[in-house]
Amino acid sequence: MPTIYQLKPASQNLLRPIVPWLAKMGVTPNQVTIFTTCLAIGCGGLVLWQSYFLLLLPPLMLVRATLNVIDGMLAREHQMKSTLGGILNELADVIFDAAIFLPFGLLPGVSGYLVAILVVLSIISEMTGVLGLTVGGQRQFDGPMYKTDRGVMFSIIGVLYVFGIFPSPWLDYVWSGLIGLSILTIVNRINSTLVETSKDDVVESPR
Repeated sequence: MPTIYQLKPASQNLLRPIVPWLAKMGVTPNQVTIFTTCLAIGCGGLVLWQSYFLLLLPPLMLVRATLNVIDGMLAREHQMKSTLGGILNELADVIFDAAIFLPFGLLPGVSGYLVAILVVLSIISEMTGVLGLTVGGQRQFDGPMYKTDRGVMFSIIGVLYVFGIFPSPWLDYVWSGLIGLSILTIVNRINSTLVETSKDDVVESPR
């Protein structure tokens, strides 16, 4: 199923001239990951203080996507891949989402319980993607609600909210739709892992 994640190869080509320079400067993937997470926590705090800081979400999501690409390229193309880096990447994704998305639940006119359900499902979807590795498969990135897609949707909702375009109860329908897409994402990632591991079983089984 198509997601914004499929634009990643194009963004890698755009950033490739910058990454070697960062590597020479001593920038590591883990530093990039931690910096990205700190940005999310800071922005989430600002949103809790004043809701108009939701306008920071679109540029923040663009920065996140850019730094994620840089992080991966530093690790793969400059021999900086590590077990700690893999752990930090997965933790950073769920911390980022929680830090940015949970403050929505405290905004006036927003159904906090729906936001909480959506955040929990986003964490489960990322965990489901990682679980592919534990059964001999690959890390799954199926959509339709990849982390970048979630970021785009929350950014749009945040901007509309600031301008008073998305009050309740219409926003509840949007949250419900995103919850449904998140559940579908979890199902798709489970199915992809099952398909992949079943193929491996066929290949490895004796004739």
